[in-house]
Amino acid sequence: MKASAKPAEVQPPTLAFKLDQQTLQAFEGETILKAAQRHGVDIPHLCHKDGLRADGNCRACVVEIKGERTLAPSCRRTVTAGMEVQANSERAVKSRKMVLELLLSDMPDVGHKWTLRQAQDDRNPVRAEPVDAPVGRHGELSDWASRLGVTVRPELQALRRAQPATDLSHPAMAVNLDACIQCTRCVRACREVQVNDVIGYAHRGAQSQIVFDLNDAMGDSSCVACGECVQACPTGALMPKTQMGSQAVDKTVDSVCPFCGVGCLLTYKVRDNKIVAVDGRDGPANHDRLCVKGRFGFDYVHHPHRLTQPLIRRADVPKDMAVTRDPADWASVFREASWDEALDLAGATLKGLRDTHGKKALAGFGSAKGSNEEAYLFQKLVRTGFGSNNVDHCTRLCHASSVAALLEGIGSGAVSNQVNDVDQAELILVIGSNTAGNHPVAATWMKNAAKRGLKIVTADPRGTDLDKYAWRKLQFKADTDVALINAMIHTIIEEGLADTAFIAARVSNFEAVRESVRAFSPQAMAPLCGIPAATIREVARAYAKARSAMIFWGMGVSQHVHGTDNVRSLIALCMVTGQIGKPGSGLHPLRGQNNVQGASDAGLIPMMFPNYQHVTDKAAHTWFEKFWNTKLDDQPGYTVVEIMHKALAPESDPHKVRGMYIMGENPAMSDPDLNHARHALASLSHLVVQDIFMTETAWLADVVLPAGAWPEKTGTVSNTDRMLQLGRQAIDPPGNAKPDLWIIQQMAQRMGLSWDYPGEHSGVASVYEEMRQAMHTAIGGITWERLQREGSVTYPCLSADDPGQPTVFIDHFPTPDGRAHLVPTLLIPADEKPDADYPLVLITGRQLEHWHTGSMTRRSTVLDALEPVATASVNGRELERLGVVAGAMVSLRSRRGAVTVCLRRDDGTPDGTVFMPFAYREAAANLLTNAALDPFGKIPEFKYCAVCITPAS
Repeated sequence: MKASAKPAEVQPPTLAFKLDQQTLQAFEGETILKAAQRHGVDIPHLCHKDGLRADGNCRACVVEIKGERTLAPSCRRTVTAGMEVQANSERAVKSRKMVLELLLSDMPDVGHKWTLRQAQDDRNPVRAEPVDAPVGRHGELSDWASRLGVTVRPELQALRRAQPATDLSHPAMAVNLDACIQCTRCVRACREVQVNDVIGYAHRGAQSQIVFDLNDAMGDSSCVACGECVQACPTGALMPKTQMGSQAVDKTVDSVCPFCGVGCLLTYKVRDNKIVAVDGRDGPANHDRLCVKGRFGFDYVHHPHRLTQPLIRRADVPKDMAVTRDPADWASVFREASWDEALDLAGATLKGLRDTHGKKALAGFGSAKGSNEEAYLFQKLVRTGFGSNNVDHCTRLCHASSVAALLEGIGSGAVSNQVNDVDQAELILVIGSNTAGNHPVAATWMKNAAKRGLKIVTADPRGTDLDKYAWRKLQFKADTDVALINAMIHTIIEEGLADTAFIAARVSNFEAVRESVRAFSPQAMAPLCGIPAATIREVARAYAKARSAMIFWGMGVSQHVHGTDNVRSLIALCMVTGQIGKPGSGLHPLRGQNNVQGASDAGLIPMMFPNYQHVTDKAAHTWFEKFWNTKLDDQPGYTVVEIMHKALAPESDPHKVRGMYIMGENPAMSDPDLNHARHALASLSHLVVQDIFMTETAWLADVVLPAGAWPEKTGTVSNTDRMLQLGRQAIDPPGNAKPDLWIIQQMAQRMGLSWDYPGEHSGVASVYEEMRQAMHTAIGGITWERLQREGSVTYPCLSADDPGQPTVFIDHFPTPDGRAHLVPTLLIPADEKPDADYPLVLITGRQLEHWHTGSMTRRSTVLDALEPVATASVNGRELERLGVVAGAMVSLRSRRGAVTVCLRRDDGTPDGTVFMPFAYREAAANLLTNAALDPFGKIPEFKYCAVCITPAS
């Protein structure tokens, strides 16, 4: 891919000023506080925090400026040329001490020591009870008071105001407003950074206080538990419940969040080999921000269900499809084994199936939840050890159609511009994505930009949390993506808004698209997609005329039998307007799992070697045969759903899949038509599952290998922005669990491969450097040493001095002729339509609190407390039509299965539609979904199938 030449960072002009009699340089527009800090002068401050708008209300940072009568807050006052500042004059120091003493005087004289115990209330499973204890430290306030030698005089303590009661209603956070100094950091963090608008400042004078919504208890408010307020609070007035009693930790470890494709950098706080809290770090994708999963979702690693010893299926327990057993009762199906016994059995059996039935008899599912090194080594094992390209992972179930269309159209499956480029956009189209629920931190950048004037257009069959920030909301009918997008393209071409110069220079097959969209006038498409023709035209004009415009999409676009056509239409919309190759523009499929981008880059897909080199390409095939010193299959392997079909193929089929190795995936929950998928897995001659919990898939295994969780290993991941980022081991794995990288290498030895990857953490650096050679046109300039030093580097990065390229496709596309290739699209209906028996459309997806199949997030105390029950959402009109009330238990049925769920009212869900998350094993949504495939991306149609609702028996 062609990258931009990133200019060197330009420093603002400097000016001279005096600080405590020394002449120093400040940047133009820099505050006195920041200039002083740069020059090693610490000025006390409490209401100020990097990343928040300066407020200047605490007056702890005042300084004396020559010629001015009053003291000035250094966090708000900017330096001017010739200014003379005394940061430590007698007057300034005396004023600061007075402020600190007054604030300390209002602190509780009895600190809070807390004991935590399990509660019976499912909504709030961790209960905290205060016990009198000696005074504790009050965070930054106590730190500054100690440094300035401030203590509280008894006469001031007598003036202490009545203290508000402690609020422990939220599962994750404690509210101790007796320790609040009303610095408003939490207000600014909530309203201006995360733009959640929950925390406010109410009342006046001595009665003024921080409130949640309309003075609700925090647990009853609209708080989404991002925890930004906790990280901002300087005194512990807001704090994680896990740190009540003692905030002491043994160590802090910098890493990266494993919960979605945004790739937030974070810091683990570790005590006694347990993660007790998490802070956001100033990473390029998040700048300190986290969401509820990244902040409060890591206690899953300490759950008692963790696998700690290899397991082998008992000889007296045949396989069945009972995959919702109690995970603690593994001994009813398996027996413990040593690592050598388990690995020998797993490797020897798979090797025997290969040697007896041929190389197509084996398949492997890798994981987008692990590291790049694991993905690379896993696909190498399948290709060189199993002998075929039958390797895939969950990208087949989320963005395979996006990748297929992007590779076909512009020669690269990666995003053109990064999420925070919304700052330079005039308009963004967010289609098929509940960004605030699925990529919360990415949504904060969009909300921030909207407050500065960005026009957001949301387009989705369901209402989303981003709608209230939208300039225009296009709630189109499900299954009509192409109708809507092509109507916009029709408008742009018809009204002469196409960028003819860009098309002439960089686009091919435009005439075919022009001809195909003639039938897609807004007037003709309006009844079909449910959006008025005038609105379609208005949005199309705004997109075409914008100085720069971006398109973001999620799995609402990709998970259809026409998912590839949906993305082809988006590519055409982008290209006919020339909205690519410049800041604030381009195409961005939002990646769902933390390493979908990296796992695909590393070759964990059946038709591509690493770096998207097709297995049928003779040059690429020859290169990898030489690189790995092994004969390789030159035909694409089977995809996820195809492998399930092949597992159920007749014995006479020479390509029948008989054995599988699954690392960190849970197809018994994530595949469509789960009865079929589970039957296929149970029918295998040998199944090896490598995971951290007894997942639904693990119950169908012959051998279960206990792996390390993300905080227990070191490795790299690649986020949705093309940032290669380093995660570091923070804690040790439990019992006899081992790192995935070690297990893969042990399996390779049993398959007859003589691999040698020396070094720490199972040779992660050695594996990375080999992977870097295989992907030299993407990450060639990012050595392991550089990654350890910088932590995050954007690719493509081709040399050691290349800073990385955030914007690509500047002057050509990585296609054979350097041009984008447009593909006309037509209206293709969903594979299955509603009828009299099944009158509703089911849409599946994720929710804010849970992730993927729930194996991790539902074992997090806080996350499961926030969303403990499987639900299906319909609007109020559907509730009335069905004759049921919200909260009723109902049976949700399709032609493939049925589940019992709690009905939830959601008026953002359109008529005739049901929405259901797929993270609940007791009500697995994919028992209902359709396995029909997009013919190009081979992705199942998760987003559309016919269902009915009846009262639960």
